[in-house]
Amino acid sequence: MPFRPIASPGPGGFLSRSSLANLRLFPEEVSVAGCRRHRPWRSSVVVVVTSAGQGRSSSNAEPVGRLLPPVGAGRPPRKRTTSQCKSEPPLLRTSKRTIYTAGRPPWYNEHGTQSKEAFAIGLGGGSASGKTTVARMIIEALDVPWVVLLSMDSFYKVLTRQQQEQAAHNNFNFDHPDAFDFDLIISTLKKLKQGKSVKVPIYDFTTHSRKKDWKTLYGANVIIFEGIMAFADKTLLELLDMKIFVDTDSDIRLVRRLRRDISERGRAIEGVIKQYNKFVKPAFDQYIQPTMRLADIVVPRGSGNAVAIDLIVQHVHSQLEERKLRWDLAALASAHQCHPLPRTLSVLKSTPQVRGMHTIIRDRETSRDEFIFYSKRLMRLLIEHALSFLPFQDCVVQTPQGQDYSGKCYAGKQITGVSILRAGETMEPALRAVCKDVRIGTILIQTNQLTGEPELHYLRLPKDISDDHVILMDCTVSTGAAAMMAVRVLLDHDVPEDKIFLLSLLMAEMGVHSVAYAFPRVRIITTAVDKRVNDLFRIIPGIGNFGDRYFGTDAVPDGSDEEEGGSAG
Repeated sequence: MPFRPIASPGPGGFLSRSSLANLRLFPEEVSVAGCRRHRPWRSSVVVVVTSAGQGRSSSNAEPVGRLLPPVGAGRPPRKRTTSQCKSEPPLLRTSKRTIYTAGRPPWYNEHGTQSKEAFAIGLGGGSASGKTTVARMIIEALDVPWVVLLSMDSFYKVLTRQQQEQAAHNNFNFDHPDAFDFDLIISTLKKLKQGKSVKVPIYDFTTHSRKKDWKTLYGANVIIFEGIMAFADKTLLELLDMKIFVDTDSDIRLVRRLRRDISERGRAIEGVIKQYNKFVKPAFDQYIQPTMRLADIVVPRGSGNAVAIDLIVQHVHSQLEERKLRWDLAALASAHQCHPLPRTLSVLKSTPQVRGMHTIIRDRETSRDEFIFYSKRLMRLLIEHALSFLPFQDCVVQTPQGQDYSGKCYAGKQITGVSILRAGETMEPALRAVCKDVRIGTILIQTNQLTGEPELHYLRLPKDISDDHVILMDCTVSTGAAAMMAVRVLLDHDVPEDKIFLLSLLMAEMGVHSVAYAFPRVRIITTAVDKRVNDLFRIIPGIGNFGDRYFGTDAVPDGSDEEEGGSAG
């Protein structure tokens, strides 16, 4: 069985004899709750990163599974304010850039689904071992745009009335595996790996209860899940592609707890020491330390072990390269050539008036004022046409003459408009003009200039959007990349596919086919469809960069259209 030893270098950057002697190697198969399984990451590297003189023999204790002793009474809970998922902002600012830690995977295939699951890293270790710090160091060193940091502290169970009373008197053990809602943890992690949005509970440690507010997270390229019991469930272990145990000396952990609880939580030193000795340390010895043998990599000294962090990052990069999620524009372009336009497409009737307005806005010599004026007229006609596809039901009203009139009324709950920035926001006034009290959301999707692929950068949607008919607006659609990503975001917010209406002034056949093939129940509505896109995926004959012409801004270098430069079309 192959092994590749990894160790911290000794003086001069070389591996010392003592460091080699203290390497701890684990086989590629491990026993989890009596079942043998292979590690999920396909590499022969199954190692422990350690420093000289810090090696320990692995424990012979049985792995910790779901069958654990019941929660014991008589041990006080940890006193905290709220779970990390609330206190942590949805981004991480580093010296180089801002990393969005509540992002979503930017890549989908031509079917509108995520090509590969995200890479999930589990971080286990004792309380105050430095798990969160190690997680942040990994995020910064990875330098990937979309990362989710999920804390186990958010998933404490809802307590019964009796347990609430025990917690109020510091007699409930929050460091026992049974204190965590593993079913919710597993379902949340599964959805995140699939690229779906999830709602994460926010736990208030002062009241020992979940708050009414939940935090929404989106899938990402990398998911880092950290917690003291991160390896205490066999089903959860199967979801983790890499398992890292942060091994920090117990004296250091105690000092950290003292510093944190005294300075941040106003607790007395005697109380902190009593709590640590009574139930934090026993929980570590009984439930946490035995899970070290399940880890792929053990990192002694936590955030102080820069060599270990670097090696972990190298391996994750190699895994991401294998799982690379690419938006294959060539596949989108060729997938539906010579196919008839889909039945879900509705094109505004090309009357002489509509044709005349298209002539004006397509003319490169048209002034900005005229471009805006006739674009707004087309937008109004387009939205009026789109509203005719909403569900209506029969209703009877009385006229001022006291007579019954059999008419129609909207059969849905509410209409919400969502614009794909920046060009899509120009359609908002027309929607507001014809839909009273319409709610508006925005999505910003931009093209990565290095890869030429779409990425989601901003999202603001109204609450309870899942009950609404959603009018998704973008002025031009060429490849369909931005539109497909926007539809995917709406679906992740539980908007039914048949309640989504994609509106655009101008679309290319390629974009129409891509969206319709990926989402066959989305209604596509436009004023015109052009047959071609060129090698740069610009609509031909097209309309130019709509955003630049409307807002009077300078064109993107190389004459990129709005859908390529701004919203990825």
